[in-house]
Amino acid sequence: MTNIRDIAKMAKVSVTTVSRVLNQHPYVSKEKREAVLNAVKISNYHKNINAVHLSMGKTFLIGVVLPYSDHPYFGMLLKGIANQALENNYKLVLIQTSYQKSMEKEALIMLEQKQIDGLIICSRISEWDTIKAYLVHGPIVLAEKPSEKQISATYIDHYQSFYQAIDYLFVNGHRQIGYCINRKTGVSSEQRERAYQTFLDRNALLYNSAYIFEGCLNFEDGEKVVQQIKTMKNPPSALVVTNDQVAAGIVICCQNEGIMVPEDLAIIGFDNQPIAKYLGITTMEIPLLDMGRNLFLQAIDMNAISQQKVAVYLIERSTV
Repeated sequence: MTNIRDIAKMAKVSVTTVSRVLNQHPYVSKEKREAVLNAVKISNYHKNINAVHLSMGKTFLIGVVLPYSDHPYFGMLLKGIANQALENNYKLVLIQTSYQKSMEKEALIMLEQKQIDGLIICSRISEWDTIKAYLVHGPIVLAEKPSEKQISATYIDHYQSFYQAIDYLFVNGHRQIGYCINRKTGVSSEQRERAYQTFLDRNALLYNSAYIFEGCLNFEDGEKVVQQIKTMKNPPSALVVTNDQVAAGIVICCQNEGIMVPEDLAIIGFDNQPIAKYLGITTMEIPLLDMGRNLFLQAIDMNAISQQKVAVYLIERSTV
């Protein structure tokens, strides 16, 4: 395989001159530049990009950990990350985990082995202590409210936004309020559960475990929720729903089952996806593109720790 010394010998110039030409250094004479480029063409030489990255101490790769790549929430978050990566001449390495700890561990090992320059974790299943141990190997950025100060994060205050959604339903006359969620474990889920319990206690409302619907992630899960509600003697009058896909599934199924929205069942979704606009679903808007951009910028800033809370806004439509 031709190397830089072979090129120098063919072009009858120094190795330093070859390096300058390959790296587009301006201070090389026209004759020497042409000689080097001609030698490169004849020998079909290609730069060893790994050696270049090693010399610079960077790979220009950022790892992105996300549980699902096909869900609209993570898709929009990833779009924001990818747009900012493009602007900064970085590439992304996607690690889809399906909430498997072993997959998250692989991503952390990639950081340890310097295969990537930084790691963005959009949602995690691993314990914080597991992740914390890898901070010495490079930047790790979380899309959740961090429990400690030594890590960067761009996050939503799930407690505050969930409390706000429940309060909006309460102000609109609802007292039998439930919620839909994907999984009960995880920082975000725990914050939402705490907001729910706190609101019930403050307003002297009774807790009913049947009003909490787990395993809600996709459109079709909305139908499962409606079928469960139909079997209840005392069903909830309103639901805060984990995302707009599930909320849309609930609204469509209610229409098919003759359940009036919002008269029989009021709905608030999350994310303000296009489907919420088309179906008139009241929702909590999360600026996911902006979140993604900021997560990326934090991941490439090797020398600073920053934490930014993202504002969430209620978008009022016809389902409440």
